Order: sequence, then structure tokens, then C-alpha cells
Amino acid sequence: MAKILGIESASLTASVAIADGDMLLAEYTVNYKKTHSQTLLPMIDEIITMTETDKQSIDAIAISAGPGSFTGLRIGSATAKGLGQALGKPLVAVPTLDAMAYHIFGSASLVCPLMDARRNQVYTGIYRNEKEFQVIKKSCAIAMEELLEELNAMGEPVIFLGDGVPVQAERIQASAGFSYSFAPAHLSRQKAGAVAVLGAVYFEQGQVQTAAEHGPEYLRVSQAERELKEKKGISLPC
Repeated sequence: MAKILGIESASLTASVAIADGDMLLAEYTVNYKKTHSQTLLPMIDEIITMTETDKQSIDAIAISAGPGSFTGLRIGSATAKGLGQALGKPLVAVPTLDAMAYHIFGSASLVCPLMDARRNQVYTGIYRNEKEFQVIKKSCAIAMEELLEELNAMGEPVIFLGDGVPVQAERIQASAGFSYSFAPAHLSRQKAGAVAVLGAVYFEQGQVQTAAEHGPEYLRVSQAERELKEKKGISLPC
């Protein structure tokens, strides 16, 4: 099994990890208002030093590729690309929502991560991870009402997690026609350990990129781009 450095910066959470085969060697996660450009490299240096990891022994760098904060994704992408180029290592782009859903294992419930996308939308996907990881609905930006309609039609129990849960909890309670639960705090936010471990799976499947090829998956244009195009009278999808 591969040794993977994982990087997560798609939201408020800054997190880095090293996974080696079936062992998570280290994970450093901070869910606080710090600038990722100031935190990620020192955090990476810390776990590499603490685990006495030779940087050249790392097989690939797994990066949480989005969706999420435009600034956070750009910083994470730049960090991963820089390390990949410096070390001559490939990158593995792990969709942020895939990694979040990967936290929940062994449950018969559907797993539905929610990230607050503002404009009355969430970034979300639908997954199973009872015995093997399955992507039922790929990452997308969607109105919460539309997502709840889809989940109501499926009629299965659901576990919700992510920073969109506090924002959408009342709407879920009012409109869910299915049983549901909210993941506890230690499983509810992004972590680089999941990015690294799922990245190892994708690495073994050959889903790799060069540092030059990698770019974040924003799913939507930024607010600045949206406002500029609206001023020019260019219509945009939600």
C-alpha cells in the first residue's frame, strides 16, 4: 500500500495527514479562524518531523479538490502543486465531499455531507459506505429543497454531516419524510486523514495527476466573478 500525504483546506478546517498502508501515521487538524496560507506548510513540516518521514518516501499527495471556499481551495491546491513539483510526486484529487462521506463506515444509512454554499444552496453528494464506498450522487451545488425531495423519494435513512448541518437543520426537521441523524462533532467536519486514506484507494486505481495538471473543482463561479458578470448583463446558472 502507498504512503500518502493528505491536505484539506476546502473550508474553515485546516488539516494535514500521512497515511501509510493500513495505518494513519499522523493527522493535524485545526478548525479555527486561521489563514491556511500561514498554517498548512508548518503543519506539514510538523507531522513529517514527528513521524520521521523521508519526504521522498511519500508516493503521492492527496488534495481535497473541492467544492468549498475559493480561497481555501486555491491555497490547498497551490501547496499540493508546489510540493508535487518539488518532490516529483503525483497528485490525487479527492473530491471534498467524497472524503467527508468516507468518515462514516459500516452504517446501512445513506451518507449525505452538506457544505454551506450560500445563495440558499448546499454543496452535497449522496453515498453508501456500509461495506464498500459507493458514490450514489456526485458532488454538486443544489437547493436544499431539491435535495430533500430527492432523499424523500429514495426513502432511506440518512446521516447528515458538515458545516451545512447547523444552517439547514430546521429545514431538514420540517421537510424530511425519512429517518435521519446528524454525525457527532468528531466526524462532522473535513479531515485530512480521510483525504489521505481515500486518496490511497484512488491512487491504487490509477487516478493520479501531475502537479501541472491539477486544479480545484469549484462547481460555481466565485462571488466576485458572479457580480462582475451580472454587471455586464451575463446570466449565470445557480
